[in-house]
Amino acid sequence: MITIQQSTDKFPRVNETLIEKAVKNTLAFFENPFVDITIQLTGDEEITELNRAFLDEAKATDVLAFNQDFTDPDTDKYYLGDIIISIERAAEQAPEYNLTLDQECAYLAIHGTLHLMGYDHYEASEKDEMWKIQDKIFHESIEEFLEKS
Repeated sequence: MITIQQSTDKFPRVNETLIEKAVKNTLAFFENPFVDITIQLTGDEEITELNRAFLDEAKATDVLAFNQDFTDPDTDKYYLGDIIISIERAAEQAPEYNLTLDQECAYLAIHGTLHLMGYDHYEASEKDEMWKIQDKIFHESIEEFLEKS
């Protein structure tokens, strides 16, 4: 199950259906659709605090991913982790990529899900592979979303 929460009404509501579709497509790409993920949509203040507390970076970022890697004993479902997205960062970045806020948040959700699945972008070769995968999933997700809208 994919749980999406928006922690503040200070920012525009983001299309949760598109975000959920993007995450489901990412999981399906790896033939791993039966995991639980929580996505928190928030602002720079909260993401800065999390970045400082867990990564020792005292600045806002667009997305954080925290792998939880456990099976819930009550549901017997695998909990992959938590993704935190800054709506403020997404709103600033979206025009740079000619995307809407909803599309940028979906893209960041894919990016965060890939991090939860072990992908990283510290090395150029890792970055190239990760970007190719997320671009492919993003475009498929947007097409599917628009077809159903």
